[in-house]
Amino acid sequence: MTTTEVFESHRPLLNGVAYRVLGSAADAEDVVQEAWLRWSGVPVGTVDNPRAYLVTVVSRLAIDRLRKASTQRESYVGEWLPEPVSDLPDAAERAELADSVEFALMVVLETLSPLERAVFVLHEAFQLPYAEIAEVIGRSEEATRQLARRARDHVRERRPRFEVDRPKRRRMTERFLRACLEGDLDGITGMLAEDATMVSDGGGKARAPLRVLHGPRKVGRFLTSVTEKRNVTRFLRSVGADTMAELSMEVTEVNGGPAAVVSARGVPVLLLALDVFEDRVRHVYLMANPDKMSRLRTADPS
Repeated sequence: MTTTEVFESHRPLLNGVAYRVLGSAADAEDVVQEAWLRWSGVPVGTVDNPRAYLVTVVSRLAIDRLRKASTQRESYVGEWLPEPVSDLPDAAERAELADSVEFALMVVLETLSPLERAVFVLHEAFQLPYAEIAEVIGRSEEATRQLARRARDHVRERRPRFEVDRPKRRRMTERFLRACLEGDLDGITGMLAEDATMVSDGGGKARAPLRVLHGPRKVGRFLTSVTEKRNVTRFLRSVGADTMAELSMEVTEVNGGPAAVVSARGVPVLLLALDVFEDRVRHVYLMANPDKMSRLRTADPS
């Protein structure tokens, strides 16, 4: 195989690692492109294990970029949420790795340190052995295990595992979207847990709450208010969409799970992703930043 062929055969894996570490598909693509530039300069046949070499390069680049991004995000307007994607980096990994890229988990990963996140992703999502991860991050195997343990404990604390099958989550998402569109405050609050929160990311460009909303009533009142015609018009204007455009709503797969997407003339402008625990919605994630909506695809509006 040529240098290019070897790299392209590993590109889906590299995209998957970079996106999970960074939470940004755009940044992941930049990291993978930089890895390609480095790989293209390596003499053919001098690397015994291209997969390990490329994962190491991408992981280190992603960790460095995440450290810089963490500082930049301190000045971000409002809350920062991961960039949603309609498709996983590699369609073949959907069944096996979908859980590791779900939106709610990606949000929790944002609370880890760059090294903890990289170790968690490499071990939990891609099943790399600790000895190999230790070489990637430049730590001892024991230190790597400690990082993994802290990361797992943190994730479990922030996101307890109450399994809800995908069909049920989709039905709940459809019910939730319908209640929002109908302005049904009681219907919305009836689906929310007592400690429910809503996190919105407008990036300073879209009309969205700058702070986390706590409690069913506050979350419900906001969601019912956004369906009012005047507020819809203001929102469309804030994201640069045609205020006269016909809106469409659908529940589709985002980050390996169901989410509600609102589009204007086929262009996604708003995302609602729900984190469901047992029979209640505990967290609502609202993405409205137009810069982060470009990776979403919807059905053909025609």
